[in-house]
Amino acid sequence: MKTSVANIARFNKPYLENTVALKYALMDQNMYAFFRGTCHLFYEKLGKEKKLPFSPAVWVCGDLHMENFGSYKGDNRLVYFDLNDFDEAVLAPASWELIRFVSCIFVAFQSLKIERKKALNMAKLYLKVYSDTLAKGKSFYIEPQTAQGIVCDFLTAVSKRRQKDLLKSITRKKGKKRTLLTDEKHLVIDKQEKKELCRHMDEWVMTNSGRPYNYEVLDVVFRVAGLGSLGLKRYLFLLGSTNIKEKYLLIDVKQSRPSALKPPHITQPAWKNESERIIAIQDRMQNISPFLLSTTTIKGDTFVIQELQPTKDSINFNLIKDRYRDIYQVISDMALLTASAQLRSSGRQDSASADELISFGQSTTWQEDILRYAIKYADLIKEDYRAFKESYRQKQL
Repeated sequence: MKTSVANIARFNKPYLENTVALKYALMDQNMYAFFRGTCHLFYEKLGKEKKLPFSPAVWVCGDLHMENFGSYKGDNRLVYFDLNDFDEAVLAPASWELIRFVSCIFVAFQSLKIERKKALNMAKLYLKVYSDTLAKGKSFYIEPQTAQGIVCDFLTAVSKRRQKDLLKSITRKKGKKRTLLTDEKHLVIDKQEKKELCRHMDEWVMTNSGRPYNYEVLDVVFRVAGLGSLGLKRYLFLLGSTNIKEKYLLIDVKQSRPSALKPPHITQPAWKNESERIIAIQDRMQNISPFLLSTTTIKGDTFVIQELQPTKDSINFNLIKDRYRDIYQVISDMALLTASAQLRSSGRQDSASADELISFGQSTTWQEDILRYAIKYADLIKEDYRAFKESYRQKQL
């Protein structure tokens, strides 16, 4: 287990020390947070497994867990519930994505103190709905008009949020100038770096093919968000319209790093850079992409750009842990969306065809193996988490 702690330290060493420290503090809180913060550790172990069932190569988000499904506003300005994090996305065996999520169910339910029997039932439900959706060969999407249960309530609520409310919560206006507020999630940037970043974003606005027309940069702060990606450079830009009074855009700019997934015997496309990888796979897996999804390079580092929205959010399972029917519907929806993303992106750059995925969905021989490994990992992670907590609290990290 000391090896796992050393791997965690080595993985995070190249990244920003202050936000890595926050990441470790969050990971220390419970086993599910530790699971979310150690995607690389999960795939280091999975990649060595010799007895995984055969599964076709598909496009995967890579870090599939319950917090990486959520609402967002597409570039058609409609609200959807879908996979929404593609930092680790690659071409990989379908089983890798499934094992990651099913392991998540067992780990998260244990952290939420939900009995193991219910976790097993939910894991089986997820695999059944996933298989059934693949077998139909048709992708689906979830919006407020088609959502059911807690997801419907969730999407209805978040779709009512307004940009002006988000602006009010994270900006202030002094005289005629609006700026971003700073707090524990939005940090002050050095004056010279801030000047350079604003100049860079102004240039991006002028040259990006899908640019927001007639906007200029008003302010920028360092943004602290997520868990697994803490340690990366991430910025929040405030843009103001040059011809419409009191019209603003909030832009999230997040550094990209190589995926933690290294599937053996699968050749990855020759992406221009890591950010191009992320947005290319996101574009083909999601039904509709977020507004302004694009890339940029700042001082040699590549970044993914997209609009920060008042609608982007994820379901808080801690609030519904005693509502079994609601959890049932959410897990079912997540399974449907997993399969739909794979069908939607099928046949692209050596990924399995729709017919191959239909055949895989019609087979049930692999499901018990997926469950078996997920249960095994959920037990193994306890030792890694215990070793991490000990090292962290002794300040060895």
